[in-house]
Parts: sequence; C-alpha cells; structure tokens
Amino acid sequence: MKDKGEILIDVRDPGYGDFAEGFMGKTGHPTSVCHGPGESHPCPVLEGAHCEHLEDARGVVFQFDLDDPVIREVLQKYKEIVPLEIPVRVVVSEEQRAKYEGLLEGFEVWNREPTVADLDGFAAEVEAADYAAEATQDD
Repeated sequence: MKDKGEILIDVRDPGYGDFAEGFMGKTGHPTSVCHGPGESHPCPVLEGAHCEHLEDARGVVFQFDLDDPVIREVLQKYKEIVPLEIPVRVVVSEEQRAKYEGLLEGFEVWNREPTVADLDGFAAEVEAADYAAEATQDD
C-alpha cells in the first residue's frame, strides 16, 4: 500500500489547526492546514485556480462559520469538486446545522470540536477509502 493520504484541516483557529496537524502527523498522515480566505489571500477554489492542498487531500475537516457567505461559497464549491470517495467532515453548531441543512447535505457533520478520538477515527476512514480505491484500481 502507498503512503497514507494527506488530510486537509480547514480551520480558522491556528491553535486547533496546530493540534490537529500534530495529531494527524502522529497517525502517519501528511497534513496541511488552511485558515480560510482573507482579504490578502483569497481562496483559490473560488477563483477557479489550482489549490494544491485540496487537490492532494484524501480527507478534509472543514471548521468555519457558515454564517459567512464566502465560507458557504467555499463549502458549496467543495461539494461540487471533491470526489465522493474522499471523506469530508464539516464542524458546525446544532443551530448552523439546522440553518444550512441543504448546504450540508452529503457531508458528515460534527456538532462539536473534533476530539482526538474523532480525528483518529477520521484518519482510519481516510485509510479505508484509500485502500478501497487501490483495490478498485487493481481489478
């Protein structure tokens, strides 16, 4: 089997991003962290440009405030371009889960900040998806 797949952590909080990146590294997954679009660094996905982090990702944890219309746009774009076999977890409050139910359709939603156990399970799911993809290619 090839190397473990890269995981993209999309999160505004740098502290949580560092924590998640460190933990995923311990599971053997290369990890990149994106802190979202800003005035000085627009999201390449929204500009129709290449996003190396997303393109290389075999799993995504997305934790941003969906009340921000730009963030909703990013998530909608993910829905359109991320292959179905790549696990994506969206972290939102119960209130946002209800408010943006249509946008969240098709994603697994976590209603609290992911714990070590959540991230470990997610890493295992990414590995399983990679294994299944490899098995399909070998047939």
